[in-house]
Amino acid sequence: MTLTSLQDRVTLNNNVNMPWIGLGVFRVEDGLAVSDAVKTAIKAGYRSIDTAAIYENEEGVGKGLKEALAQTGLSRKDLFITSKIWNADQGYDSTIKAFQASLDKLGLNYLDLYLIHWPVEGKYKDTWKALEYLYKEGKIRAIGVSNFQIHHLEDLLKDAEVTPVINQVERHPRLTQKPLQDFCEKHAIRLEAWAPLMVGGLLDNEIILNIAKKHEKTPAQVILRWHIQEGVVIIPKSTKEHRIIENGNLFDFELTADEVAEISSLNQDHRTGPDPDKFDF
Repeated sequence: MTLTSLQDRVTLNNNVNMPWIGLGVFRVEDGLAVSDAVKTAIKAGYRSIDTAAIYENEEGVGKGLKEALAQTGLSRKDLFITSKIWNADQGYDSTIKAFQASLDKLGLNYLDLYLIHWPVEGKYKDTWKALEYLYKEGKIRAIGVSNFQIHHLEDLLKDAEVTPVINQVERHPRLTQKPLQDFCEKHAIRLEAWAPLMVGGLLDNEIILNIAKKHEKTPAQVILRWHIQEGVVIIPKSTKEHRIIENGNLFDFELTADEVAEISSLNQDHRTGPDPDKFDF
């Protein structure tokens, strides 16, 4: 896979192009913290920002986007903005309202990607119908899901008119999600990783450290590069300028097939976040 910059994109199943790497803003405080992180990322070459209603920082993201566009001369169409519908707002009518609320907070007139944040039983199908409506109305360029297991996807696909473009899930070398990735690939659904660095939990792993030393890269860069070479979109989170830049600097080296396999062998099906089948909705 030849990737040359943060602007490189993957084509989703509806022919929309999405950057391989975005900035995640989970648990980044609204206001200056998040708007500065967004501005730093865009100036560093990032074109994708991933937020959600439950993060309660969409206004700060919107402010950062507006200021970054003014400072860089980029236009809205250069960016790829994702948000997500929270569990309490799921259902057809409430999803339409929640989507508009997110759009207003972000100060945008459309979203590039809108995801169902968690598979709330008995509600996610109606929520999906609302996303399909918004998609067909041109309010969203692409629609997808997050934290869906294989059985959730099978259930959704039975009635869906539009196939999700993305399934954003926890994924890192301790949780490679291979069966889920295989299922998604079969249905042309792209996997996207949240917590791609396992919240820093693998940065002192000996296998990762040895590979990093060989390539003269940081452990974080090696793990992020592994995701991309596995065909997975990533949204590493940081508010620190040097980390945001470091996390995006993945294009001057390539892991060998053996190194990719070695990193994948660290899998233990270990989650740092909630299990979607046991999540308390």
